[in-house]
Amino acid sequence: MSEPISGAAVGVAGWKIIGGLAGVGGIGAGLATYVVMTMTKPKTDPEWHVALITTIVGSICGGSALASYMGWQHWAENVIGLMGLIGVCFACGLPAWLIVRALFAYIDKKKNADITEIIADGAQAVKTVKDAL
Repeated sequence: MSEPISGAAVGVAGWKIIGGLAGVGGIGAGLATYVVMTMTKPKTDPEWHVALITTIVGSICGGSALASYMGWQHWAENVIGLMGLIGVCFACGLPAWLIVRALFAYIDKKKNADITEIIADGAQAVKTVKDAL
């Protein structure tokens, strides 16, 4: 039987390795991916791949960028803070999937459109958002 001190040290070291910021982002990304794919099931394999990649990248990169911008790096010093960072990473993956899915729906709808029509639509959307603010 191993001594309890070294066993606990190995457990803490393992938690730190797995629970680092990359691990936290991965947990949040996995949960966000599961949620979006459960609520809006992809119809085709390519759509499934896009959903998976978009949600994971949005979670990890968006969550990391937000934590860095807000100065939340010190949250990684304890378990409760790591759980908070998981939530941040989870929340950042959901809008990434929505934005990419809306963009692909728009592209599919306008696949025969002229580039000037697409630019005009984009300009109108920006004006509408600007007026709403």
